[in-house]
Amino acid sequence: MITGFVLYAMGRPQTEPTATRSSAVPERIDIPQLKLKAPLMELGLTSGGEVELPPYEKPKVAGWYTGSAVPGDEGASVIIGHVDTKTAPAVFYRLRELKEGSVVKVARSDGKTVTYEVDSVEQIPKDAFPAESVYTGEGLRLVTCGGDFDWKKHEYRDNIIVYASRA
Repeated sequence: MITGFVLYAMGRPQTEPTATRSSAVPERIDIPQLKLKAPLMELGLTSGGEVELPPYEKPKVAGWYTGSAVPGDEGASVIIGHVDTKTAPAVFYRLRELKEGSVVKVARSDGKTVTYEVDSVEQIPKDAFPAESVYTGEGLRLVTCGGDFDWKKHEYRDNIIVYASRA
């Protein structure tokens, strides 16, 4: 699980929509290589300024951070999902298996589907979360937890981040 604290502590995410923002919202993510099709919910910021996370009670749902670009619009679009729960894999459990060239599709509320190709996948310690790379630039970013589990803190030590560009 990625904690909002990590996102907040490593650099405040963009909170204002871009001027050219679409009125559409992303509704579903489809990653054929992983046989993954999942609904997307909207995620904002908590009162403490941290990025919200999808509820643990809905492990098969990912979330689009509304402070990022709408997929297909200019800017970086950020989608966050859990890797697992206490008892089972969650929506982004297999995210680390993606390779360069893998296809990711995002269906929007306006009927458009935006297709991306994976540029890279990185595993990075949470204390080195690359906020600027995730929240700026162009393309799609998929974020989850990974690496070793820290039993004392009850969280994963790393994040898995997928960077993708429009196909």
